[in-house]
Amino acid sequence: MSFDRVRAAIRDIPDFPKPGILFKDITPVLSDPALFKFVVDALVARHRASGVTKIAVVESRGFLFGSAVAYQLGVGLVPIRKKGKLPYKTVEQSYALEYGTATLEIHQDAFRAGDRVAVIDDLLATGGTARAAAELVEKLGASVVELDFLVELAFLKGRDKLTRFAIFAPVVF
Repeated sequence: MSFDRVRAAIRDIPDFPKPGILFKDITPVLSDPALFKFVVDALVARHRASGVTKIAVVESRGFLFGSAVAYQLGVGLVPIRKKGKLPYKTVEQSYALEYGTATLEIHQDAFRAGDRVAVIDDLLATGGTARAAAELVEKLGASVVELDFLVELAFLKGRDKLTRFAIFAPVVF
């Protein structure tokens, strides 16, 4: 198995969610048990010896991979969600979009001092969401071990906003 097979399974959906956007649909990877297992196993292997104590997952597709990784590693799972979606006291981080701003939140008690966190999402595009997620982790006194994505849209240069973080993104378009 290789990430070339994973890349080949990702399909393009033109004009979704709006005209001019070419959406990278990962659902074929999720529905193929061998591909899904390969991706999860690769993420687990990256962190088995990294000392992570928590996996932070970014809404919503990050939940799909990160939950399986946290389970396999036997570590806690921390959701990072859009503003207004978490029920307890939160800390928030806003970030710029090409058409405005958005805000992510995390529970204020999500981490303990010294927690080592891998942040998992499905796709790295412009880097705004990933940077906001990493900043939330750090606001709460934890350290970011790595930012992990299945897909990177390299032409959007999101990695440029994340230069102080280690990044894993094996499928590049």
